[in-house]
Amino acid sequence: MKAIVQEKFGSPDTLRLADLDRPEPGPGEVLVQIQAAALNPYDWHMLRGDPRIARLMGATGLTRPKSLVAGVDAAGRVAAVGAGVTGLAPGDEVLGEVRGALAEFALARADLLVPRPAGLTWAEAAAVPMAAATALRGLRDVAGVRPGQRVLVNGASGGVGTFAVQIGAALGAEVTGVCSTRNVELVRSLGAARVIDYMAEDFTEDGERYDTVLDNAGSQGLSGLRRVLSPAGTLVLNAGGSPGRLIGPLGTIARAAVVNGFARPRLTMMPFGESRAELLAVTELIEAGQVRPVLDRDYPLAAAADGLRYVERGHARGKVTVTVA
Repeated sequence: MKAIVQEKFGSPDTLRLADLDRPEPGPGEVLVQIQAAALNPYDWHMLRGDPRIARLMGATGLTRPKSLVAGVDAAGRVAAVGAGVTGLAPGDEVLGEVRGALAEFALARADLLVPRPAGLTWAEAAAVPMAAATALRGLRDVAGVRPGQRVLVNGASGGVGTFAVQIGAALGAEVTGVCSTRNVELVRSLGAARVIDYMAEDFTEDGERYDTVLDNAGSQGLSGLRRVLSPAGTLVLNAGGSPGRLIGPLGTIARAAVVNGFARPRLTMMPFGESRAELLAVTELIEAGQVRPVLDRDYPLAAAADGLRYVERGHARGKVTVTVA
């Protein structure tokens, strides 16, 4: 099978298209024939082993990437199931967390796959798992967003941000999105009650207060973000930083922990990890017409490195996908 392999840490230039043996599912696993995959900032962090401290913590691998094949988000058809797997059969159309997603076939845990919603293309389905689940987790589970609350999404036009604007509105919140000039109308079309063009206005200085701030951009310091929170508000940090940093977002986590020890409002880092329950909740919103994936660019499998370079620059408008089949 064809796959995009990453044998060492480095830039997307280290990726190459290779022929590998098709994997066989073990107990609790499913072999998925990949139709499309999605690219995330997570992918270039894994590729570069970035931030460097993540290597020592075992998050990315110590001397080389943990996974030979890149990618974690995909949609496709079940090709085979391992022992003990129930509820899935060959031919089922699924989306979810699929390790080594940039390949013609890849393995996934059965409990991290859900049915592909009717009406979604393969690329749209692949765009859902990590980004939509992250947005849902940050707003619903971490911040506890309730109807009538005010939510600000910084980085509202990116992969997580486009889902967060829609999910916040679906939860009954009044959503303000922060984005660049070219994305104002897009963010407004997703359900934002107010859109702030950061190229023309600094949202930390306008006197507005919010019950929740979801920061996907990392463009403001903690003091500015705290300034726009209500006294009992919650700041959810979800910005991974730029390539080449020693500690990356861990420095922000440490500062937030210190601040939390002395005063409200509450500052917290986005917890990592997907669950089937989150994926089902997101696909229910999609099937109800309350959420839709926003796609920016699509690349063929052989050009996946070009897609990662684009994602790494940090200005993707929605999700970037890779067509595999």
